[in-house]
Amino acid sequence: GRMWAYTVGFTVLPHVGGFLGWFLNRKEIPAWYEKLKKPSWCPSRRVFPVAWTMLYTGMGYASYLVWNDLGGCSSKAIVPLGLYGAQLVLNWAWPPLFFGARNLNMAVIDVLCLDGLALGTLCSWYRINRLAALLLLPYLGWLAMATCLTIRIWRDNPEQQSGKSE
Repeated sequence: GRMWAYTVGFTVLPHVGGFLGWFLNRKEIPAWYEKLKKPSWCPSRRVFPVAWTMLYTGMGYASYLVWNDLGGCSSKAIVPLGLYGAQLVLNWAWPPLFFGARNLNMAVIDVLCLDGLALGTLCSWYRINRLAALLLLPYLGWLAMATCLTIRIWRDNPEQQSGKSE
């Protein structure tokens, strides 16, 4: 019975920060984001919550698989789950940096560091649980697009690069 609680807990965890990031910054989206210059290939605003729900669910469940295979919070889990936790923190930090602080410079730095940690997470998980690593592939694909989008918005909106200017 307790394994269900762990499965659900690990699966839901990424959604917590994602939801908080959306909730705290939701007013900035129509007020500020819509006015930014964006490339033609920028996904519709409606795509983001659907995509993140699926991606957070996959990565959360994958983290449970790795945690379970390593016997919980053992010494063997420090690096693979540490990388996961660090990338999750950077993932959660992006919306407040981008939407809240409107700091495109910091959002670009954040997403580039996030890419490295997410890739490191996938590599460390591959040796532990192949399914967990495969579950991260859609996330890495989406991150690649999000990174390109963040850099493009940063490049095309120079007046917005260093933060709020009201």
